[in-house]
Amino acid sequence: MSRFILLFLNLLFVSLTSFAQESKVFDELTLTSKILNMERKYAVYLPPGYETSQRSYPVLYLLHGGGDDQTGWVQFGEVQHIADKAIQEGKATAMIIVMPDANTGKRGYFNDVNNEWRYEDFFFEELMPAVEKKYRIKSEKRFRAIAGLSMGGGGTFFYAMHRPELFSSACPLSASLRNATFEEFKQGLQTNKVEVKNESTLQPYYDRHNALQQIALNDIEKIKSVKWFFDCGDDDFLFEGNSLVHIAMKKKEIPHEFRIRDGGHTWSYWRTSLPEVLGFVSDTFHQK
Repeated sequence: MSRFILLFLNLLFVSLTSFAQESKVFDELTLTSKILNMERKYAVYLPPGYETSQRSYPVLYLLHGGGDDQTGWVQFGEVQHIADKAIQEGKATAMIIVMPDANTGKRGYFNDVNNEWRYEDFFFEELMPAVEKKYRIKSEKRFRAIAGLSMGGGGTFFYAMHRPELFSSACPLSASLRNATFEEFKQGLQTNKVEVKNESTLQPYYDRHNALQQIALNDIEKIKSVKWFFDCGDDDFLFEGNSLVHIAMKKKEIPHEFRIRDGGHTWSYWRTSLPEVLGFVSDTFHQK
């Protein structure tokens, strides 16, 4: 009987150890935002071994597209399966992946034109400090990356443009990149019945949220301090905007990877992008 008990305890220990080594995903976490005056949700992927180790990990902020929330990459993007496989095969380093919820009823990852709705400020001033304190995250530029699809691809591009000192790499996928003229921008505000309280803020706001303007106006060396990876399907309706950004960066001699593959604006496309993203950001995490 004692031999049986010993065998059972050994099997139990092995099972518990294996369980502790598995990755974990929590997709209903919450954060109180004073800036937005509401509770915001977010999801987190913790890599295999996180719960049994004492080490700190690099972090990837992974942004969802319009119409989704923090569960988009979990449910449709299969982030846990894809990240586990990439780490197991040695194609990606173990990392923490943070997926914020931008499904707020106000579209996008940015502050509004009147600076009354301040999602971008929430991201940098509340979300990022909170998660990097809660989890064992290496909070240095070298170990921090950002990626996202569609609306989140736009968020990825502009966040890295606005705060290049924070990100070692940025991977906009099928990115929603704003390239309208200033007149088209103003017409859009009128069409959407947006009351602009201070006309003098329009041009700076336009410059800050127009992809080509960011490339033209920002410090080139700061842009170059971020490693860029773009991926967009050849049948994607956002193909042109992504191509214009590629051309503009090429003219400015800003190093970047630019991928055009067969496909459209679909989850099947982004699921095949994610392993490449994980490998690309892992390269920036590693010591050269």
